[in-house]
Amino acid sequence: MTAEVVAAPAAGEAGAAGVVVVTLRHTGRLNAMSRAMWRQLRSVFESIQRNPEARCVLIEGEGGAFCAGGDISEYPAFRFDPAQLRDFHENDVWGGLSAMLDCDVPIVARIAGACMGAGVEIASCCDIRVAGASARFGAPIGRLGFPMAPREAQLVASAAGELTAREMLLEGAVLDAPLMLARGFLNRVVPDDAVPAEVHARAVRVAALAPQAARLNKRTLLALKQVIPSTNASSDAMDNIVSGAYAYADSAEHREGVGAFLEKRRPDF
Repeated sequence: MTAEVVAAPAAGEAGAAGVVVVTLRHTGRLNAMSRAMWRQLRSVFESIQRNPEARCVLIEGEGGAFCAGGDISEYPAFRFDPAQLRDFHENDVWGGLSAMLDCDVPIVARIAGACMGAGVEIASCCDIRVAGASARFGAPIGRLGFPMAPREAQLVASAAGELTAREMLLEGAVLDAPLMLARGFLNRVVPDDAVPAEVHARAVRVAALAPQAARLNKRTLLALKQVIPSTNASSDAMDNIVSGAYAYADSAEHREGVGAFLEKRRPDF
């Protein structure tokens, strides 16, 4: 079973010079993110950030899905211990997501099929998001007995809107692509078979523009977004939230949610 995040130049496509294709690949798991994949995601985007030839990143999932969430089969090994759980979210997951957020090369998401949990988080780090009409979005982790980590929840609420984040997390709602377009999370929805061409065209347009200007625009937008949250008070507030966020690790509810999923039964909360 292959589980990896890989980057490669967009080969043999007209106008694609400077376009880097990042592929989420987890065979048989709808590209669910393993711990190793989160670390690879960080490494890949740190490498892209250092690459002066990179003009645009196109991120996609292999096959018919973008990313179905996290690899739940790994969870019993670490999720029930607060320190290990914190390490997973604050280092593995946030390490990958923050590398995407810190990358000042424009990122275009090509979204097909399942875009759930980790998939929504990864998509939230992208600058332009295009989805096929059959794509589905959600974060129904309440069924697994655990909440979304604070930094990840802040990211999703910022990108998708607080109303949408609440609906996904509190109701376990799975939303379709037209609704996510109407909510402002997606730039465009096209027929499934038209997604590759649409995303390629957008990546080529991005790559054709001045690369320094693109990077500076991303830095400016990031700086503007951080003007208010960058105060010491708000930073301390987030640290306080994080410090107690993983105390639920060994709870019965958490163990039941993950165990029920792995045993393919309905959880008894």
